Amino acid sequence: MSIAVIVKGGDWFVSAASWMAEVSGIPKLIVGATIVSLATTLPEMLVSAFSAVSARATGDAAYIDMSIGNAVGSVTANTGLILAIALIFMAGAIERKEYLLKSCLFIGAAGVIAAFGLAGSLGLAPNLILLAIFAAAMAENVHGAVRQVRAAKAGANAIDAGSGETVDLEKPKANGKLWTKNVLLFLLGAAAIGIGANVLVNSAEYVAKAAHVPERVIAVTVLAVGTSLPELVTTVTAVVKREMSLSAGNIIGANIMDMTLIMPICGLISGKALPVTAQVGRIDLPASLLAALLAMIPALVKKRFMKWQGFALLGLYIAYLILTCFFGEQIASL
Repeated sequence: MSIAVIVKGGDWFVSAASWMAEVSGIPKLIVGATIVSLATTLPEMLVSAFSAVSARATGDAAYIDMSIGNAVGSVTANTGLILAIALIFMAGAIERKEYLLKSCLFIGAAGVIAAFGLAGSLGLAPNLILLAIFAAAMAENVHGAVRQVRAAKAGANAIDAGSGETVDLEKPKANGKLWTKNVLLFLLGAAAIGIGANVLVNSAEYVAKAAHVPERVIAVTVLAVGTSLPELVTTVTAVVKREMSLSAGNIIGANIMDMTLIMPICGLISGKALPVTAQVGRIDLPASLLAALLAMIPALVKKRFMKWQGFALLGLYIAYLILTCFFGEQIASL
């Protein structure tokens, strides 16, 4: 139930925020590159943030596992499950220049977290690096959107040169009733995400204790997949519409946001370096890095996503779930 509330709240929040930004004169493409990109990470962000708050309030390190596990587990689920589905059904050619920087940022963020996590903690240095990667990703998003806006204007001017009219780039109409509706949706969406995330964390912690399952396992499975539902819905829609770039771009962007924004926020809330347990450092973090490498390196080399990558990513994800759920303690003790 809480997952449904988070997803619906996210839908309201994104729609209202996008409408208000566009009415204010911000081009739709830039809205998509900034507000929508950030908003799609809200479920993961708030679930991890509430876990970090609980860890600081109770002193229970298990909440830190849940916080890190949800963020990193969402990245692994996005890549090993959701992107895998997209590649199996929609393998195809890509423009290397469109994916090169995003891929480097994605792999770089996963590498930073894996390296510092293996050392036992995520402190100030990795968080600053992650924030720099986040800034680079947002700058690239805005730069790409500006290029598209200029191209659209140039095309519109060329088409309309004979009439002397100015073409409107789909700026929505606004009146008092629409403003009231969208402000209410914005507030309701934000509240739904916040309440749903808080309930989800508490429910996961209760289930973990009742079933004697480590909170980390709950975080990297139930919480990670649950908070990745927006990306799953987008991917299913893209599969139906045969829009490979929409699906892959959304997943890569969401992964960058998950890693480069959530970890620093959790570190800020915690007020100290985030301790990384052996299970997280030896299983969860390397799995996210391996998934990133498997998804992006072959595609950049061949200039296309291939169906075998989808099956390989899916196999990797299944192997990861088996290792993390059944052999986590044994691997941590090595």
